[in-house]
Amino acid sequence: MKNRKSGDAGIKYDPAQVRIHEAYTVAIRDLGVHGEGIGSVDGFTVFVPGALPGETVTAKITLLKKSYALGKLLSIEQESPFRMVPECPVYEHCGGCQLSHLTYEGQLDMKYRRVKDVIERIAGESGDLVKPVLPAAHLFAYRNKMAVPAGLVKRKAALGCYRQGSHDIIPVSSCAIQKEENNRLLQFARWFIEKYGISVYDEKTRKGSLRRVMGRVGDDGKVMVVLVTASETLPEEKRWIEEIQKELPEAVSLWHNIQPKPGNTILGAKIRHLWSRETLTASLCGLRFEVSPYSFFQVHKEQAEILYEKALAYADLKGGETVIDAYCGTGTISLCLAKKAKRVIGIEIVKSAIEDAKKNAKMNHMENTEFYAADAGKFMPQLYRKGLVPDVIVMDPVRAGCSEEVLKAAAGMNPKRIVYVSCNPATFARDAKILKSEGYEIKEVQPVDMFPQTMHVETVCLLVLRNPVTHINIDVDVEELVQDKRGRATYGQIQEYVKEHTGLNVTNLNVTQTKRKCGIIERENYNLPKLEDSK
Repeated sequence: MKNRKSGDAGIKYDPAQVRIHEAYTVAIRDLGVHGEGIGSVDGFTVFVPGALPGETVTAKITLLKKSYALGKLLSIEQESPFRMVPECPVYEHCGGCQLSHLTYEGQLDMKYRRVKDVIERIAGESGDLVKPVLPAAHLFAYRNKMAVPAGLVKRKAALGCYRQGSHDIIPVSSCAIQKEENNRLLQFARWFIEKYGISVYDEKTRKGSLRRVMGRVGDDGKVMVVLVTASETLPEEKRWIEEIQKELPEAVSLWHNIQPKPGNTILGAKIRHLWSRETLTASLCGLRFEVSPYSFFQVHKEQAEILYEKALAYADLKGGETVIDAYCGTGTISLCLAKKAKRVIGIEIVKSAIEDAKKNAKMNHMENTEFYAADAGKFMPQLYRKGLVPDVIVMDPVRAGCSEEVLKAAAGMNPKRIVYVSCNPATFARDAKILKSEGYEIKEVQPVDMFPQTMHVETVCLLVLRNPVTHINIDVDVEELVQDKRGRATYGQIQEYVKEHTGLNVTNLNVTQTKRKCGIIERENYNLPKLEDSK
């Protein structure tokens, strides 16, 4: 074994010093995005799955690249005080959870440091703005949605979870973080597949039928079942309906989805309703939602309520505000905001989500909401030009974060507050930096642990307008403007008109900026300054 101290000063890395299949002593300093320990050998980065920060381990190099190596954990020389034995029997092989070998105290600390790091390193702000992570009450059995893959294991049909970093299936009969009702569905499906010899999908040959078994748990433990196949037909369809009614009394809805395309997308475009109800009722923050197979709904209800309560607190609504929810999805945050705001406008590019949002608003008797299927980056400027000035804008984008177009459109409306909800601290920090350049100040960042046992951490942040400017919207009829002999109003005429109708004094610069904003071409200026470099 090669013993070297990690990170010795003055040592320049030589590729020959780290060799494939050899073992090295590695001091672990941090965790990577997939929960792997990060250390180094003579300044060369080594990732060691299963190792924890503060540990000194022996690892065998299994993969060697130009800038990093991957090591297999052989032994722990110095153990972290936060290490624990995972409760899940397949934890070491499954890729669903990454932190079950770390105590919950250690998990919260890791997530806090992760958010603090990106706020300092990417957003360029003080880590003191980051509050301690709000913990979860339930560390296991919290997920209300399950999508278990089907496949062949040693030529036999199996349901389970993917092995970490692959699509190899690890057969399981239950998952520690899934709701009990979903685990019962999993056990029933395993029994059914074996009893009736159901054909399962093989990703390599693209043959076979059943691809996934999806379950969603709603109020009172009621379950929606979605069977996803590569084939147009569902094998033993009648028996699925009969056996589910007998063996799974909590099931209230059964669907068949067809997904013939290869890849990771769970649901295909074609779907058939087979039995009982078409939707599942799920409540959140005192509101009721009808969930369909395609609907987005928070998978950890209790922590979602804590997250939304914090977002509402940051919005600081008094009852007379206009609020824009820029990524409204099916309207969950929008309807929570509508309970305290005068008017809420939800914008979402996915049309089916907007239809769900409208239905949910009607079900909850929220008449102060409007929902639009549109690109927020293009639609918000249109609303602004029509005179809409929101008091608050809420954004809850996907993991990739917001486009710069959306961020600049939001900042351009000059809301007093922007509340940003994120499932990816790194993209949030990047977007926060852009909002800072547009005149906003980060006031507070609150991490929320939505997914115990995993690397994921949700954040909600309050940004406020640094120098609020009072705006007056003026409707001007261009035809009323006094025209010069060339048919165009002069700057002086525009200034006189605005003064007469509004009492405001505007400068040439104000007129120029307004022209450019409205796309009006300026005429050539003959009164040029004498200095070539004048501003």
